[in-house]
Amino acid sequence: MISLVVRRLLWGIPVLWLILTLTFFLLRAAPGGPFDQERQLSPQVEQLINSKYRLDQPLSEQYLSYLSDLLQGDLGPSFQYADFTVNELISLGLPVSLELGFYALLLALLLGVGLGLVAAAQANRWPDLVAMLVAVIGISTPNFVIAPLLILGLSVHAGWLPVGGWGDGQWQHLILPVLTLSLPFIAAVARITRSAVLEVMSQPFIQTARAKGLSASHVLFKHGLRPAMLPVVSYLGPAAVGLMTGSVVIEQIFGLPGMGRYFVQGALNRDYTLVLGVVLVIGLMMLLFNLLVDLLYRLIDPRVASR
Repeated sequence: MISLVVRRLLWGIPVLWLILTLTFFLLRAAPGGPFDQERQLSPQVEQLINSKYRLDQPLSEQYLSYLSDLLQGDLGPSFQYADFTVNELISLGLPVSLELGFYALLLALLLGVGLGLVAAAQANRWPDLVAMLVAVIGISTPNFVIAPLLILGLSVHAGWLPVGGWGDGQWQHLILPVLTLSLPFIAAVARITRSAVLEVMSQPFIQTARAKGLSASHVLFKHGLRPAMLPVVSYLGPAAVGLMTGSVVIEQIFGLPGMGRYFVQGALNRDYTLVLGVVLVIGLMMLLFNLLVDLLYRLIDPRVASR
């Protein structure tokens, strides 16, 4: 297992380098620049700004300078947030995005697995049809449609929850964004769980357990649930990354000071260093989540570790 961790971490280095390199040159290939404004700057001011942010250097020198600073842990200054470095902005936004994503993932697992088990236990009956109908609606409806509906119903009309804002992370401010962010993943986990449970329950070892006279619930939870969770665990890696990147829209709608909001503002304002910093963090999270999923997969199914 240690060798797997070392191999994946080593492979992660060229992957992150490739992601950053492509992002670096694609950002600069687009027309315009971070300091293009409707009001034309004087040549002296423009020269000073370009010199400060190394934009007057050849592109290759900018790239090498960025990599050199990155190896020292410096993500550079933000072009648009003059009083902050990219390190400071990420340190402010990342905890918000992580908290939002953690609760959304936890809710998706609890409700998704629960709905999937109910649907599998009542296959082709009305509970199964209702659960899968809810799942299809959850997958098909975009976040930017769900969010205004929840705000309109639970905040504006009912007045139960705040419309938006962070409020120092108080639970009232978390309910709507967490629910909105988790709904598509609840639906996906429910569908995966249902399919996996039905497949596992048709296996010969399950039939043997039933032949021994064990109850249906005992067979499901004692013998069938663990192997049925393997597809769900495989889905956790991309789901976790999806929650991180999906929070971009949610943070904008609910006015949350998360990393996704900084990413949107950085992209709109052509803040090269801020976009690169967020892309780097998302790439790191993707590699780490996939590594954790592989380790968890091996714990659930020891046969994988022996291959």
